[in-house]
Amino acid sequence: MSPKPSPLHVSILRHDWSVEEIQAILDLPFTDLMFRAQTAHRLYFDPNRVQVSTLLSIKTGACPEDCGYCAQSARHETGLERESLMPIDEVLDAARIAREQGATRFCMGAAWRNPTDKNLEQVIAMVEGVHALGLETCVTLGMLTGAQARRLKEAGLDYYNHNLDTSPEFYGQVITTRTFQDRLDTLEHIRDVGLKTCSGGILGMGESRRDRASMLRQLANLPAHPESVPINLLVRVEGTPLQASETLDPFEFVRVVAVARILMPTSYVRLSAGRSEMSDELQALCYLAGANSIFYGDRLLTTPNAESDLDRALFARLGLAFEEMDPERTEPGACHKAKQALDAIVEH
Repeated sequence: MSPKPSPLHVSILRHDWSVEEIQAILDLPFTDLMFRAQTAHRLYFDPNRVQVSTLLSIKTGACPEDCGYCAQSARHETGLERESLMPIDEVLDAARIAREQGATRFCMGAAWRNPTDKNLEQVIAMVEGVHALGLETCVTLGMLTGAQARRLKEAGLDYYNHNLDTSPEFYGQVITTRTFQDRLDTLEHIRDVGLKTCSGGILGMGESRRDRASMLRQLANLPAHPESVPINLLVRVEGTPLQASETLDPFEFVRVVAVARILMPTSYVRLSAGRSEMSDELQALCYLAGANSIFYGDRLLTTPNAESDLDRALFARLGLAFEEMDPERTEPGACHKAKQALDAIVEH
């Protein structure tokens, strides 16, 4: 019988993973995989605290991209009503409500291929307003130039979301209007100006387990791990090319969450789209596997999300609590002492 991995073995930060190594972890017996994920999680985070974000669609529909999963693509007949950019006062009202409900981060999404400089200035006003409310700020606006990323950083933006979606090998079967390299380039612009990165993927689009391993490799081998890693379960929207996709095995979803935690132990791993279709038991397994962030509220951009009251009830049953905002607004709620202790061990 092989020896159990030490805590350091499962959590030291690496950026040189191979697909074969990651697939071997994905293939572990379920209990062994969960043990490794829990070990890594507890070294950096309080396992009973979950960070809460709220996501608002500030500009809906009419996106020129052809992402096969997306209700907002102008190329798909989904019946979604197109809406222009929201007025800033409505955005700030939504942010205040999110703060009152326990959110520490407010995320704003616009259905653009890339923002114009004029649009960007309007979003920047929203970022500044949300920041003034004491919330962390995150936006997802599509592709960015280096100059646009710098402008957002100067305005006080905390996070920029730009998902890889899937593996580079499977990517062309989902999206043809932008390349995988386009996504990597935007992430590079974000890192270069010092913005925190939010980047993850979508499961259940017809990809293989190897594709999932390859996507995780892309994320884990970035020069810096994303501070937030959203793991989305495909929401099959009528009118999109992926509406008839086969349902993903729930245990496969949990496996990917666990491996994301092992590969990127200092990152927040977020349960994102698809939570409204997950049972309480599946969500509980995801938290056990190292998920420690959720989107809170009844909608995610244009798709349903788990109801807030149900989240609170589940948290009470599991003994989980919402993570509180750090007064210094740096890494809210992370287990700093545990992280510092591990860093000291690694140095010696």
